[in-house]
Amino acid sequence: MAKILATEIRAGNLIELDKRIWRVLKSYHVHVGGRGGAYMQIEIKDVESGQKRNERLSTDERVERPFIDRRTMTYSYHDGSNYVFMDNETFEQISLGADFLEGQAEYLLPNMEVEINFHNERPIGIQLPTTVVLEVVETEPGIKNATATTSFKPAKLETGLVVQVPPFVNAGEKIRVSTDDGSYVERA
Repeated sequence: MAKILATEIRAGNLIELDKRIWRVLKSYHVHVGGRGGAYMQIEIKDVESGQKRNERLSTDERVERPFIDRRTMTYSYHDGSNYVFMDNETFEQISLGADFLEGQAEYLLPNMEVEINFHNERPIGIQLPTTVVLEVVETEPGIKNATATTSFKPAKLETGLVVQVPPFVNAGEKIRVSTDDGSYVERA
């Protein structure tokens, strides 16, 4: 098994802690001024039992990555509460429940390639690209020449995800969104 730095942990990664395999749901790099130092705050879920917990890791700490079979698959469609993916090599389809994706479904678009992680021939996690391009379908009208402002407004995207965007973003535009924390990155 390979060890990775705590700062390399991303949402969707699989790690091994306390001899169990955990899926990372959220990952935040926290830097506290003064004496506090920096650390990684992660929310993880046990892939066997479904138990969730939060962990705080120092930035120089290393964690184990379990041996997993990563397969590149294409998201095909949403069928009720299931999401259907097709293996790019064997063309087999697998169906994963909405509870399995845990908030990652809001970043999926048809024909998007993702990595699905398998452990003992069972799907245990999905790895999305670090950013995705989504279209804004609903937001307040933009403000012309508003480029250097710190205010944000909510925008509903084509997948139903709502993110905070700068005031110059209008409906119909495509934006890049981080899949780690759901934040606006830039116009696409």
